[in-house]
Amino acid sequence: MSLENLAALKPYLSFFHPITMWILLVLALYAMYLGVQIRRTRLAEGDLKKELVKGRFAIRHHQIGSILLALMVIGAIGGITVTYLNNGKIAIGPHLFAGLGIVGLISTSAALVPFMQKHEWVRRIHISLNIILLGLFGWQAVTGVQIVQNILSEMNATAAG
Repeated sequence: MSLENLAALKPYLSFFHPITMWILLVLALYAMYLGVQIRRTRLAEGDLKKELVKGRFAIRHHQIGSILLALMVIGAIGGITVTYLNNGKIAIGPHLFAGLGIVGLISTSAALVPFMQKHEWVRRIHISLNIILLGLFGWQAVTGVQIVQNILSEMNATAAG
């Protein structure tokens, strides 16, 4: 791909990261729902437990978590790359640090999974990290909207001038 083609894509590249992150935020909320269902299944008894087991929540939670881990890391790298391509520098600020924190939290949370079967305290750490991650991710989404608004303003100013 030539640099001219890349330059033509620049305006659109700015929106790939935020759209991807909003999709991942919804996916993360779904993963949380599945995690809650796993807990309900673990604590249930009798017929309710038999019914909940049919939902295969643990398998789905693990699969969605794996997808989230991969796409969040790729999305963070993509966001940083697009920022560099558009500005010639990486914008150092709260949005970047929160994004890097999210990558660290989700990586650590995923790394705990093999130890959760034998240690309840590891499961609690996993859950706590993911709650913090979701809060940080929600804040990240709000600050990302502000950044997108700035990009749109700059695009409108460039188009008008």
